[in-house]
Amino acid sequence: MMKQYRKDFPTLQMQAHGKPIVYLDSAATSQRPVQVLQAMDDFYRTCGASPHRGIYSLAEKATLAYEEARATTAKFVGVHHPEEIIFTRNASEALNLIAYCYAPMVLQKGDKVVIPISEHHSNLIPWQRATKAAGATLEYLYLNENGEITDAEIAAKITPGTKIVAFAQVSNVLGSHLPVQKLVAAAKAVGAATVLDCAQSVPHFKIDLPELDVDFAVFSGHKMYAPLGIGVLYGKKQLLNAMPPFLSGGDMIEYVQEQETSWAPLPQKFEAGTQNVGGAIGLAAAIEYIETIGWPAIEAHEKELMTYLMEGLAKMPHVHIVGNPNPTAPRYGVVAFTISGVHPHDVASILDTEGVCIRAGHHCAQPLMHYLGQPATCRASLGLYNNKADIDALLAAIPKARRLLGYAD
Repeated sequence: MMKQYRKDFPTLQMQAHGKPIVYLDSAATSQRPVQVLQAMDDFYRTCGASPHRGIYSLAEKATLAYEEARATTAKFVGVHHPEEIIFTRNASEALNLIAYCYAPMVLQKGDKVVIPISEHHSNLIPWQRATKAAGATLEYLYLNENGEITDAEIAAKITPGTKIVAFAQVSNVLGSHLPVQKLVAAAKAVGAATVLDCAQSVPHFKIDLPELDVDFAVFSGHKMYAPLGIGVLYGKKQLLNAMPPFLSGGDMIEYVQEQETSWAPLPQKFEAGTQNVGGAIGLAAAIEYIETIGWPAIEAHEKELMTYLMEGLAKMPHVHIVGNPNPTAPRYGVVAFTISGVHPHDVASILDTEGVCIRAGHHCAQPLMHYLGQPATCRASLGLYNNKADIDALLAAIPKARRLLGYAD
């Protein structure tokens, strides 16, 4: 069933080094279907004005398209109030907005922010800066041998004095699903706010943010078949209303006097200047594309592919899985691995000659790499457009990496 959608992605019809592109780096950025590209092209051809600025027809049309994109995005993640959806450039900007605008309101000397050691730098460095500015402490939840956060670790770290608990729903290195409900419950028990990074989860399964009851959530469009440069911040209204704006400029004001300014209501309060309206239109088109296919089909397809990939890697004696090596263990989107005797960068370069695109390096998670004792790993990541032939190409190319470096097998 899913093979019919592959043709929608122009990049996947291209070649590299004379061979078909096998794209296995969707966790870094996904490809975009023609439906998304067409929606953006249509917007720029027919709505050539800035939203919220003019009262002529083109501007009103642009405003309607932009706000419809917001409503589509809100519905996609179960949010009932579209004004709780703030468009940003990416998840990184959204996380920085929270760290700069919310954290100073609640963090004092002696308080702490708690995050897992597995966090992407985007959900780590802003908390380093926020805690240092406040004289607070950044404390880490460490993982067991299967890459899991235990109940004991949660109880030991999320204690009175914790003001913010920030965590990814799915690790961008391990592919593991963090215990969101347990983390939220522990945070609420001590009066801490929760920040959920959905960047690696939103392309793979349905998310209902009010049901999860997190205070803030973020994700990026470019990991879910939407354009680069568009992201989303969700925040509960009472928190967003209490926060100062992140950036100042046009469209985020109510009234400006010589010495004082009052802010526009949500969501404009946090959307200063001309926004990436075409990106928002593309994001809405990507959401509609996902919903046309349907989550049951996407989840079943990706689960089958991940099991197939894990089983194939497990048969290779020189390949070592990072995280839980069980092929049937829950894993979403990504698998990180190393190959004995071959640096991940060499692996990625050699695989590229076969048209196979994977990630190599620390994956913007250096503290996790240090904790695991891995300076770098290879990472293959899946999207809805992948198939078993892609995985077969990867598995066939891996032995070449060892042979080219002089190994007999």
